[in-house]
Amino acid sequence: MELIPIFLKEFEAEALTTRNVLSRISNDKYDWQPHPKSMTIRSLATHIAEMPTWVSLALTTDELDFAAAPYDPTIINNTKDLLALLEKSLVEGRAELIPANESKQIENWTLRNGEIIYSVQAKYETIRHAFCQIVHHRAQLGVLLRLLDVPIPGSYGPSADETWM
Repeated sequence: MELIPIFLKEFEAEALTTRNVLSRISNDKYDWQPHPKSMTIRSLATHIAEMPTWVSLALTTDELDFAAAPYDPTIINNTKDLLALLEKSLVEGRAELIPANESKQIENWTLRNGEIIYSVQAKYETIRHAFCQIVHHRAQLGVLLRLLDVPIPGSYGPSADETWM
C-alpha cells in the first residue's frame, strides 16, 4: 500500500480544519493564557501553524536534535500573519509528499535533545505523529477559544456552535 496518497488526503483535510480554527483568533488575544502553565494563544497557534513542516522534516532528514537546533518559533502578532505562516508551512510539508519519497517511509527518524533520545520511529510514523500533534494542539486552542467565548468551528462534523436545534 502506498502511503503518500493517503497522507496527502489527510494533509488537505486537516489543513482546511486548521485554517478554520486559526482564523477565529482575535488579534487582541495573542498574549492571553488561561493558566501560568498554559501556553499563550500566540505560542500555541504558532506551533500549530508550523507543524506541517514536520512532514518535510521527516522525509528530508534522519533526526531532529533540539540541542543542535533549538526551536525558534516565528513571531506572530496577528491572524493575517498566522494564516500566512500556516500556508507557507503547508507548501513546505506538501512538497515532500511525492511518489519519489514513498520508499523513505520505512527509514528511521530520531527525535532527541543531545544524548537524550525521545523517540526513534519510522518516517511514516513521524508524519502520523505530526498530524496527531496538529489535531491535539488544535483541540487545545479550541478550549482556549471556548473560554474566550469564541464560536468554535467543527472539525469532523458540526460543533456545538454550528448545531441547529
